[in-house]
Amino acid sequence: MTAIASSHREAPLIGGSPRVDGTDFYMFRSYEPGRDGFVTLIANYLPLQDSYGGPNYFKLDANALYEIHVDNNGDAAEDLTFQFRFTNTYKNLGVPTGAPGGANVGVPLNNIGPVDAEAANVNVVESYTLSLVRGNRRTGTSAPIVDASSGSATFGKPVDNIGTKSIPDYAAYANGFIRPITIPGCNTPGRVFVGQRREGFVVNLGQVFDLVNLNPLGARNSASNVIDDKNITSLALEVPTSCLTAGDDPVIGAWTTASLRQSRILNPSPTGPVASSAGKGPTVEGGAYTQVSRLGSPLVNEVVIGLQDKDKFNASEPKNDVANFGTYVLYPTLPVLVNVLFQVPPPATPRNDLLAAFVTGITATVNGSPFKFTAPANLTVPGEMLRLNTAVAPTPAASQKDLGFLACDLAGFPNGRRPVDDVVDIALTAVEGAIAENALNLQTCDVSGATPTVKNAGAVVNDGALPDAADYLTVFPYLASPLPGSVSTAAR
Repeated sequence: MTAIASSHREAPLIGGSPRVDGTDFYMFRSYEPGRDGFVTLIANYLPLQDSYGGPNYFKLDANALYEIHVDNNGDAAEDLTFQFRFTNTYKNLGVPTGAPGGANVGVPLNNIGPVDAEAANVNVVESYTLSLVRGNRRTGTSAPIVDASSGSATFGKPVDNIGTKSIPDYAAYANGFIRPITIPGCNTPGRVFVGQRREGFVVNLGQVFDLVNLNPLGARNSASNVIDDKNITSLALEVPTSCLTAGDDPVIGAWTTASLRQSRILNPSPTGPVASSAGKGPTVEGGAYTQVSRLGSPLVNEVVIGLQDKDKFNASEPKNDVANFGTYVLYPTLPVLVNVLFQVPPPATPRNDLLAAFVTGITATVNGSPFKFTAPANLTVPGEMLRLNTAVAPTPAASQKDLGFLACDLAGFPNGRRPVDDVVDIALTAVEGAIAENALNLQTCDVSGATPTVKNAGAVVNDGALPDAADYLTVFPYLASPLPGSVSTAAR
């Protein structure tokens, strides 16, 4: 059985390149008080980070191109692309050790003292630039996004959470890297944050791998989230809704990708660090950017795409999905495997309900009339991506339901995706047939009447793991501060 993890090590090639492995993608109407006119987009990379993983910790790839793409006219091609490029500045900090001539000797550590915004004690400083491309990601019109306060085109990235002795108040430290941004062609400033966060994805990973060694109709339990001790790296944007939509259509689609240069030559005698001007690094990279990671809706490349096509999916674009991967969606294998393990008859194929959920967007019937819930007003080319109807008001944090649409919280997955949405349980229940009337009487939301109504409450196919709303922030960037690598003795 394929791995059920939102996008952690999901394909053969990307499993060996964690720095460009996109793990989760979120898109939702901002629910921070006073920010409901904005959409938040979060792309997570570099999976399964152990907080104590020094001395290099979890820097992003300075040779990579990280992107968030938005389609706002239904043609499965990017109309807006937000591009992130990273730079590592090596300071070669040293200390006096009595070496000949009194020269300082370079230290092997990431920092040589407490860390603050000035980064005087930090040996490697990460920064990034951010651009907006309108049109094709490679041939469109590109313009820099700058800090709305300072005008700088370079943004800082906080050091990972080394521990409480190095960074006593990490939340306050990291908040200083949340910056207002001026977006070309947009009259209202947005916000950006790039840095380490606590892993927000919830999954009972080990038992799922072991031929679903659990009761998929049993209780959901927050203690079953086996990756709740991990961190992740987030690229978070908050953009005015009006700067993302086009015309009168409130529906947008989005996905994230990472690309590397086509060629890499190993240097047998490096004289400087990676991507540094101080000398020749261990690799020399060149050629056009080539996409190696892709993520829109969660779980697609994990539980839908066949193993032999997972690398192909990561290199592909949504506009080619029907020809390349349509069979996997219309005739999915997961329900057949569930039947083998649990003797649960699979829903009839072709699965047009899954095609709507993952590829075309959902058109619902509300009060007897069709309503393009997450379907673009004018869909011309189907393609897999995360879709959001920005006309649906955000649900306040205290009222959010982690089962999203299945619990009649229409601002939740698959209408975009919020951090609290339990996408594993929602997707598993949907794959077994719960998007519409279903033979298994699984939980779903009936929107055909005047008031959305939950049907078959509690009948959820699940992995046992349950999100805990207390583990998330209710303000940008929404994912909580990362776990520290250690807690100092003074703080114990």
